[in-house]
Amino acid sequence: MANIENRKFIALDISGKNYLSCVLDVKLHLSANKLRHTIDENNAVSNEERATALIFLRDHIDDGLKYEYLTVENPLELWQNLNDRFEHLKAVVLPKALNDWSQLRFQDFKTVSEYNSTLFKIVS
Repeated sequence: MANIENRKFIALDISGKNYLSCVLDVKLHLSANKLRHTIDENNAVSNEERATALIFLRDHIDDGLKYEYLTVENPLELWQNLNDRFEHLKAVVLPKALNDWSQLRFQDFKTVSEYNSTLFKIVS
């Protein structure tokens, strides 16, 4: 329970269903803490920065992923491994969103709020 309270946002699910939002959240949080360079190529990172970024990344991934990448000691390497594993989701999510967008019709909904909710799901 304490682990959930320490998280700044929802942890990356092992299925990757929230990968795109998690990537944005991680980048924003690391930028806010002046640690964004720890996940960039060719960076000069101190051991303290590397450890802080790695702790943050490991805190925000599912326990199954955490155990799978247990031996990774570099935040850049962990970031690239997760990217390699879940990047294909963009190729899956975008066509589905485009299809949902083309099928969206106002008359299919009982209320405007239902329509708006569906619309915002597609956009996000």
